[in-house]
Amino acid sequence: MKKGSNFNKFLLLWAGELVSAIGGGLTSFGLGVYVFQQTKSAASMALVTLLAFLPTLLLSAPAGVLADRYDRRLLMMLGDGCSALGILYILICMINGRAGLYQICIGVCVSSVFSSLLEPSYRATVTDLLTKEEYSRASGMVSIAGSARYLISPVLAGALLAFGDIKLLLIIDIATFVLTVISTGVVRKGLTAKQSGESAGFLESFSEGFRAVREKKGIFVLILAASVMTCFMGVIQILSEPLILNFADSTTLGIGETVCACGMLVTSLYLGAKGIKKNFVRTLSIALFLAGAAMVVFGLRENIYLICAAGFCFFGALPFANNCLDYLVRTNIPDEVQGRAWGIIGFLSQIGYVIAYGLAGVLADGIAKTAGIGVGRGAAAVIMVSGGLLALTALVVYRIKSVRGLEKKG
Repeated sequence: MKKGSNFNKFLLLWAGELVSAIGGGLTSFGLGVYVFQQTKSAASMALVTLLAFLPTLLLSAPAGVLADRYDRRLLMMLGDGCSALGILYILICMINGRAGLYQICIGVCVSSVFSSLLEPSYRATVTDLLTKEEYSRASGMVSIAGSARYLISPVLAGALLAFGDIKLLLIIDIATFVLTVISTGVVRKGLTAKQSGESAGFLESFSEGFRAVREKKGIFVLILAASVMTCFMGVIQILSEPLILNFADSTTLGIGETVCACGMLVTSLYLGAKGIKKNFVRTLSIALFLAGAAMVVFGLRENIYLICAAGFCFFGALPFANNCLDYLVRTNIPDEVQGRAWGIIGFLSQIGYVIAYGLAGVLADGIAKTAGIGVGRGAAAVIMVSGGLLALTALVVYRIKSVRGLEKKG
């Protein structure tokens, strides 16, 4: 049991993760530009993105088991420190001449494997540090850190590339890993690692985490809702670019994406300051419904102002949904299994991204070809249909008794 608040320690840990997110965004932006310049292939860029995402997703559940069996802060330090090795490998290849596509793929894959240790341990550490009353506020701040790679990193990377090349971005990213490890080490010194005292095997521990997720029907329904949400977020990520580029240039695209992402920043700041005190299920449903409606508006017309307004509303609704999902899950899972539970939750909820990455582009191209319209309008159609389905999901979630029951027990 937590005897009191450790919010200052959380702030230090959060600051380290914020710096790490910005560094990761620099590398992601820089590698995207580098790969496209070298290959002139969008498929090559997609491959790098996929290899940077899949290992973390596939290993999130086993990483959650480790987070409950070993020192969570030590695992975070190990994950951050070793994930820098993949970036360092890419940097060395570039210093020696030129990093080929396969070398970049190896580097991002290695980095992603070790990064998988971070998320379950980080989320479980938040539970270790804070009181229940502080969870909602902390969730808003975590959203701010997550959005930094989309708001701060692209602008910063563009400015840095005007004075140097991608190697500078990689060096800065590696430096952020060092700062994150140090901040986590400072937090770790003031905490006693929870010893599980378990003699159970790894697979049995994994099963216990899955049982913790399945134990309450409402929790599993929320995880499915989160997977649907990530799927539609993936649809926007994949199809917003061809939609806008169908009638505008890349400069307009960049400005539009920044304006849309600002919606997440604004509401995350609000939640970080105020939090949500009650009516979590109702707020979740309203947020998802508004996000779905915004997606429908997003694809209506080839008008950058309408698209920016709709995108701002869509991303502005997401922190409210994430905040409510986080609180409802966190307060209904015992502390001692939170690490393995969050690992499984992370895996199941982010399957939506894989589905979106695999299907959205194919569907948009298929609709465009069948209807004899541009790919941009095909993308708009997929986004609008997805938005309608998301709004419908919001209504269904609110009517499920097991989900509403989670708030009463939270």
